[in-house]
Amino acid sequence: MAVRETDLLCHELLLRLAGRLPDRHLWRFRDWLAGDAADVVARMLPGTLVRERIALDDAEHQLLANALAPLGADPAMVNAVLPADPAEAPHYTFSGERPTDSVGDSAVLVLGATLRGRPGVREVRSSWRRTDGVAAKLVVLVTASADVVGLTGEIQRVLRALGEPEPCVEVLPPDLEPAAYHHAALAESVLVCTGAEELAGRRG
Repeated sequence: MAVRETDLLCHELLLRLAGRLPDRHLWRFRDWLAGDAADVVARMLPGTLVRERIALDDAEHQLLANALAPLGADPAMVNAVLPADPAEAPHYTFSGERPTDSVGDSAVLVLGATLRGRPGVREVRSSWRRTDGVAAKLVVLVTASADVVGLTGEIQRVLRALGEPEPCVEVLPPDLEPAAYHHAALAESVLVCTGAEELAGRRG
């Protein structure tokens, strides 16, 4: 299996874990992947899933094995990941409206300036994730066809430079059916900017 294909499988796996694997872990795995350290993801992710008691359904577990086994993941740790119970899925609500106490405006403005007209990008959207007892969290949603792994890392670095220590960045390839988490976030999101793919489609 080509390294690039393995990276894409890892990216898909991390997309499936959004909203389930804590943000403090998820952004770091994505950063490693974007930094050509997929082997670190393979060594660390299965154990993190076990410790955090993150369960996977059959298709996700197969994706875990397909993505990480070629990179040296411990088969025993992969097999130790719990089977999913749909009743235990975390519940979030999303809103396109920015909280009044948020500093998210600067992040949205910078991302708009950075990604507007970008080749390989279709749309950049933002939503605010809410759950009981936790401050609303900015979620950036990008549909893109080029270098989804690198783009994720780039946007994460921008958000961290702007003061978000655990950025939530979801870069969705066009051929991947979004998970329920992403469907919910997209349904309650606002447009930040459009990339070159969207602009080309409009001109066509």
